[in-house]
Amino acid sequence: MRLTKFALTGACVLGLFGFGSANAADPVKIRMSWVAPIANWGSIVLEKKDLMQHLGKSYTLEAVRFAGTPQTITAIANNELEVASMAYSSFPIAIENAGLSDLRVIADEFQDGVKGYYTDQYYVLKDSGINKVEDLKGKVIGTNGGGSAVDVAIRAMLHKHGLEEKRDYTMLEGPLPAMPAMLLEKKADLIPAVLPFAFNPKLREEGRILFNQDEALGVTQMIMLCARQSFIDKNRAAMLDFMEDLLRVVHWYLDPANHDEAAKIASAITKVPPERFGWLFTKQDTYRDPNLMPNLEALQHNVDTTQELGFVKDKIDVKKYADLSLVQEALKRLK
Repeated sequence: MRLTKFALTGACVLGLFGFGSANAADPVKIRMSWVAPIANWGSIVLEKKDLMQHLGKSYTLEAVRFAGTPQTITAIANNELEVASMAYSSFPIAIENAGLSDLRVIADEFQDGVKGYYTDQYYVLKDSGINKVEDLKGKVIGTNGGGSAVDVAIRAMLHKHGLEEKRDYTMLEGPLPAMPAMLLEKKADLIPAVLPFAFNPKLREEGRILFNQDEALGVTQMIMLCARQSFIDKNRAAMLDFMEDLLRVVHWYLDPANHDEAAKIASAITKVPPERFGWLFTKQDTYRDPNLMPNLEALQHNVDTTQELGFVKDKIDVKKYADLSLVQEALKRLK
């Protein structure tokens, strides 16, 4: 009886202090989405595991590819994704239409239209006879999905010129890497060209830019990293470690001294020669905040545009759906 009591007491002590509990020591599983190779941090962060000091200790990381940011909404709603690479347009759709009231912006990925940096381009064929936006009436428009960032930018630009979907033009969906081919094969009359696909030599030879995204939306908080507050609260220590590691990797990629190696990484992922990545992480690229701080003012304007186009009914105050404490605390660790 005494032995039994001693064993039970010992088990309680071990349980109290966490000894012998495999689950308590297990790293937190983080699944991070990405859409466009190189453009999204999720596509290249694991190429620099050597800089991720907490990887495999407090957390594990899996990079998961999606066709577009709207598809990440279902995944994060079903707890199949912890960190979503989400567009300014899919963000309010997730909050209102999917009921993700605990969704939070936690970091910047990249911004479009920042002065001196790249802005997304929208191409037509040189011989198409399309010389102004109004000429797109009756045409087929390429998109990677309704409600995606480039999709809303297209609709906003055409709306400014009095054109509306179904009434004046038809949308044809396809993955972003296939957009140049859709235009060159005349399956679509206008396509969005995002990096790195905007540097497709044949697209530049046979295509012509009809308009740029900054003409439609100004500065765009194009893509940001999002997570659910419930997951952050439950796994704050691991998420802080993840953010610290991500910052360390981001700083490495944005350092001009590492450009050649970064180009080789990009080449290995995309199967494109490294010499074609002279633009990468320079001012020919989209703007990436080096400290992962999103532009919430621009995001508010972008979300308002998404609402005006009818994707969501009500206005959303983005500041209520942002939690920048992780990136702020992680930055303090690195100083």
